[in-house]
Amino acid sequence: MLEARGIRARYGSVEALHGVDVTVGRGRLVALLGGNGAGKTTLLRAISGVVVRTGTILLDGQPLDGRPAAAIARAGIGHVPEGRGTFSDLTVAENLRLGVMARPRRLRGNAAGDLDLVYATFPVLKEMRGRTAGLLSGGQQQMLAIGRALLARPRLLLIDEPSLGLAPMLTRELFATFNTVRTEWDTSILLAEQNASLSLSVADDVVALAGGRVALSGPVEQFRDGTAIRDVYLGNLDPKAEVEQ
Repeated sequence: MLEARGIRARYGSVEALHGVDVTVGRGRLVALLGGNGAGKTTLLRAISGVVVRTGTILLDGQPLDGRPAAAIARAGIGHVPEGRGTFSDLTVAENLRLGVMARPRRLRGNAAGDLDLVYATFPVLKEMRGRTAGLLSGGQQQMLAIGRALLARPRLLLIDEPSLGLAPMLTRELFATFNTVRTEWDTSILLAEQNASLSLSVADDVVALAGGRVALSGPVEQFRDGTAIRDVYLGNLDPKAEVEQ
């Protein structure tokens, strides 16, 4: 679904990504792991066109190089940023309608069915559809942000730090919905997250960043004991050379 090759991005004179490669297979969930400052958020922003980058990005074999963020979104990449980004003064239903407006015109005709699917995926949103988003809990706002992104009908969904600020129980409930998102919405997921153990429990594949470089990557089965992942977080792996397990 996604091939990103040699991705470099910088903030002013500081280069945050140093030639990162990442692949997301169709229907797969890839956990993008790493500590603070590893480059996870920057990589998602580079893929969705929010930050200027160099390198090559292919979505379903089609190049996205040089396209602005809006065109990348229309091509099929949804982005749920860190901090959720819901409109606090709008109701749940109004926030979701904005997701419908973001989808290609040819897909707007079946929006009602997709809205029902959002409510089936996140039942609490149906219960609170008339409530303003600012009155929702952090976990409910995160579900709303994901639901709104899904209504744009992305082929690939980028989710940045969904557990941020959530209680452990709410985080587990949220992560439990990701398999439904993949199967019911036919959407691949690239999940940037610091909670490594929970991410490993839902992922198919793993990419771990350190210092803006890929430190390791491969199928999740190779990393379930957590040793290699722990080395990345502790700085025990050399981030200048990708370790293919």
